[in-house]
Amino acid sequence: MPKQEVFFEQTTKNRRIEVLKTYDRSYAREVFSSLGSEAREALATALELEKIYESADIPNPDGGEYDGFLWDELCEAAREDVRNDPSLYSFFVVAETGPDRAEDLYISPDWPSAEAFAKKCIAATGSNHPTL
Repeated sequence: MPKQEVFFEQTTKNRRIEVLKTYDRSYAREVFSSLGSEAREALATALELEKIYESADIPNPDGGEYDGFLWDELCEAAREDVRNDPSLYSFFVVAETGPDRAEDLYISPDWPSAEAFAKKCIAATGSNHPTL
């Protein structure tokens, strides 16, 4: 797995939740493609799309155009240095590892929303959370 740095790690019961920083855009695309609806909603909230666009200009989350729109917005927000290297992106991935699986749960262009999602996953380990 292409990961550059672990920014956060917590083990609870028999699961480990990590926030990884990666610069690998293809890995980021894989994570994005596997997101569940809760993670997509959290990403859209973190991107603050309503501050950038009129609500009529945001595709319907249930429509076919939404995934491409959300991916483009994620990449734009993850761009590191537009002037010196416009091809450099950094993404924060929330990953869960347990005895029977490893899964990427969330991706974000920023550390605070990734940490918040990780902590929400940790808090949910005691309940019947669908991703944990």
